Amino acid sequence: MKFIIATNNEKKLVELERILNPLGIEAVSAKEAGVVLDDVDETGKTFFENAYIKANAAFQKTGMPAVADDSGICVDALDGRPGIFSARYSPEDCFTDEDRTAKILEELEGVPDEKRTAHYTCAICCILPDGKRIEIEEICEGKIGYSFIGDGGFGYDPIFMQGDKTFAQLTAEEKDKVSHRGKALRALKRELEEEFSL
Repeated sequence: MKFIIATNNEKKLVELERILNPLGIEAVSAKEAGVVLDDVDETGKTFFENAYIKANAAFQKTGMPAVADDSGICVDALDGRPGIFSARYSPEDCFTDEDRTAKILEELEGVPDEKRTAHYTCAICCILPDGKRIEIEEICEGKIGYSFIGDGGFGYDPIFMQGDKTFAQLTAEEKDKVSHRGKALRALKRELEEEFSL
């Protein structure tokens, strides 16, 4: 069975493929499915709402079962920012992941270690062929480091500390075991196994 993955982020697609393929589910991008998914306005006020907006747009356009996630980093000392705006944080002067990550470090300058707590959130919406929705949300607790460390991952991974390493220092397998997306995808896997009696 093919599921369309409602993302233009190649690294997210790879993570989703890694989890779904062992279930016999072929995760395909819009390009691979031969369709163009228009950018949708992420007008939701929560990660869940934005995940649904993206999944539903892909489902309506293709008729294929669709999976979308909305995820981001929530920094306690910044009152939960950037949150749902993680991918478009401070768009007037931050154009790349590196810019946005540097902005967080700048905003946390002088904040002591014990107050640099943060968590990643991942909300997944899966719309099945009959229109049924599976919704899952998971988090990964950590803290914000003081500089960019590591060259793996993407987004805010080089400053998000899990123990004594950043997400950008972990292998894909290590990250999957502890990450918000890894947890959410494993929960999705369990739901799909039950749904399709796999």
